[in-house]
Amino acid sequence: MRIAHVITRMIVGGAQENTLLTVRGLVEHGHDVVLVTGSSPGPEGKLLERLAVPGFEVLEIPALQRELNPVADLCAYRELRQFFQENRFEVVHTHSSKAGILGRLAARRAGVPIILHTVHGQPFHPYEAWWRNRLYIHAECVAARACDRILAVCQAMIDQCVAARVAPREMYRVVYSGMEIEPFLQARRDPALRRRLGIPEDAPVIGKIARLFHLKGHDCLLAAAPAVVREFPAVRFLLVGDGILRQPLEREIRRLGLERNFVFAGLVPPADIPQYTAQMDGLVHLSLREGLPRTVVQALATGVPAVGFALDGTPEVIVDGQTGYLCPPRDVAAVAAALLKLLRSPQRARDLGRRGQEFVRHRFDWRQMVAAIEGEYLALAHASRTAP
Repeated sequence: MRIAHVITRMIVGGAQENTLLTVRGLVEHGHDVVLVTGSSPGPEGKLLERLAVPGFEVLEIPALQRELNPVADLCAYRELRQFFQENRFEVVHTHSSKAGILGRLAARRAGVPIILHTVHGQPFHPYEAWWRNRLYIHAECVAARACDRILAVCQAMIDQCVAARVAPREMYRVVYSGMEIEPFLQARRDPALRRRLGIPEDAPVIGKIARLFHLKGHDCLLAAAPAVVREFPAVRFLLVGDGILRQPLEREIRRLGLERNFVFAGLVPPADIPQYTAQMDGLVHLSLREGLPRTVVQALATGVPAVGFALDGTPEVIVDGQTGYLCPPRDVAAVAAALLKLLRSPQRARDLGRRGQEFVRHRFDWRQMVAAIEGEYLALAHASRTAP
């Protein structure tokens, strides 16, 4: 099949890794795939510069931007429509909200027979302005009518879309976000890496892997950290990732007098993430807006238990008391208490990690994700051929 995948930008991030693995798998299965993306500026890093996956074409449309921009959005829509018309794709599959709206409308207008969209995270959420939420929901409703199937990386995304009346439940399917699990299953502690990071061999490590960006929960971690440090003065909080909040976070850490306890790893190539995860005794995931928390899956695959907020797709991975601990959103005291639980009982933490490893070992393998997505393409193609 001739397939186009469309995403707003290919930064180093979960939705982008998901999309890249999907494209890679489809190419391996013999399909002709083009990846269409906007430009990827910013401190998060460019995923396509860090990974070499041969066998598919990449088209960059600079007008396809993350932020609302009516002029650029119209230009992107026209470019996408023309591209789809000229290349006669059998399938257009969109990712992320902006690319999902413009891409689905352009594909329908261009006469593409099979159109799908994947919900990686919601554009509308409780921490957004009400008028933006109204706009996003209306746009998602319009775009939903221009596609044949909507996939979601977790059940929570479907429930939220149905509650917002974006589309009827029967239009959705869950396809858990896949990843390369094996490197995490095999990752082990690396004393040399700890030395490079300045982490003592016997220091307990709480890790957080996320862009240094709003709503990612770094502020909640900093608020919880003093209580943890009081009981475990040697603890290190390992922050993997970069972004616009690095300097404000560094200032707050200095104000708290916790410079010794926080380690900024900066941007880390995706292939190296398993090594960093393996240095952790626990992972904290405090994002206030999330689809499926990939870093939690990866930590569990490494045998590292996780602490996170009970929202969006997180409870589908952190089973409270079984693979880690769930906390009420923004409850700093609960976060501190959960982290202290992990650090006070290392054997209990290892047991949680082992259960988590078994839980994610097969459920989130990327090849299983690709097979499920390809199955949706083939089912929709068959339905279109047999329709009266």
